Amino acid sequence: MDFRHRSGQKSEPEINLVPLIDVMLVIIIFLMLTTTFDKTAGLEIALPTADASGSPAVSEEIIVAVTSAGEVIVNSRAVSDKSVDGIASALARARPTKGPEPVVVINADAQAAHQNVINVMQAAQHAGLSHVTFATRQESRR
Repeated sequence: MDFRHRSGQKSEPEINLVPLIDVMLVIIIFLMLTTTFDKTAGLEIALPTADASGSPAVSEEIIVAVTSAGEVIVNSRAVSDKSVDGIASALARARPTKGPEPVVVINADAQAAHQNVINVMQAAQHAGLSHVTFATRQESRR
């Protein structure tokens, strides 16, 4: 079968772009209609500047240890009453009278009961100590 033209002229293949343009316009219209535009309001905040050369005030720490056996130790003194009120009174005694509010650092054993740690946190709240943090140790990488 010979599909060449008889006239001897070679015709170049053509790509009809009209259907392609029609499809692209339909896609653009579809995207414009289905896209949602959310205008989120932002707060403009002017942050204060500070000189970083000064050293920050170091607050005192109250170290609380919670052992796996359930013992609570505040600043190296064992707490006999392990209730929330007993721990709160021990924390109030350990709180310094002057200076900024101390940070309560909880050193809890990995095997300590979760309720014992929660009791220490509640006791800190009852004693008026709002800065509570937990001490952890890094695992050694091999």
